[in-house]
Amino acid sequence: WLTNMGPLANDLELKLKDHLKVKHLLFVTNGTIALQMAIKALGLQGEIITTPFSFVATTSAIVWENCHPVFVDIDPKSLNIDATKIEAAITEKTSAILATHVYGNPCDVEAIDRIAKKHNLKVIYDAAHAFGVEINGKSIFEFGDISTCSLHATKLYHSGEGGLTITNNAELLKKLAYMRNF
Repeated sequence: WLTNMGPLANDLELKLKDHLKVKHLLFVTNGTIALQMAIKALGLQGEIITTPFSFVATTSAIVWENCHPVFVDIDPKSLNIDATKIEAAITEKTSAILATHVYGNPCDVEAIDRIAKKHNLKVIYDAAHAFGVEINGKSIFEFGDISTCSLHATKLYHSGEGGLTITNNAELLKKLAYMRNF
C-alpha cells in the first residue's frame, strides 16, 4: 500500500504533481537517492560544482556516483550558491552544477541557467528547503534539468521518509522511472 508504487504511493505522486504544477514527478525512497538518480540519469562524470552549505547528502551523492565535488561559496544574503562565483570554478572536467535552495530562498536560477547553457553543463537543484516555492508563478521544481526533494521528517513537507525527482524532460523521466524500478 505504501511502498513499491502501491496505491497510496501512486496517489501521493499524482497529488503532488498536481499541487506543485509540474510535468513529471516520481516519488522515491529518499532525497539522497533522488540526487544519486539525477546524477546517474544525466550521465554525469568528472566535477560537479556545488556548495558545502547543504546537508551532507548533497555532497555524498556526488562522491557516491564517482564524481568530484567542487565547492563554490554562498551568497551572504540568500545563503544559496553564489552564482557570480560559479564560472571561476568551471574547468574542462566540469559536467554539472548542483545547487541547493536554502531556507525557502530560491537560487538565482536565471543566472545559473545562463552559465549552464554557456558552458554546456547540466543543472540539478536540491530543493528540499523550497517545497511550494514559486518564481514568477512557476514552481521552483521546474528549473534545471532535474530537481530533487527530500521528504524526510525534518523538511517543510514530509512523508516521514521519501523523496522526489522532478523533470520537464520525458526522456529523463523514463530513465529515472527505470532506475526507481531497478
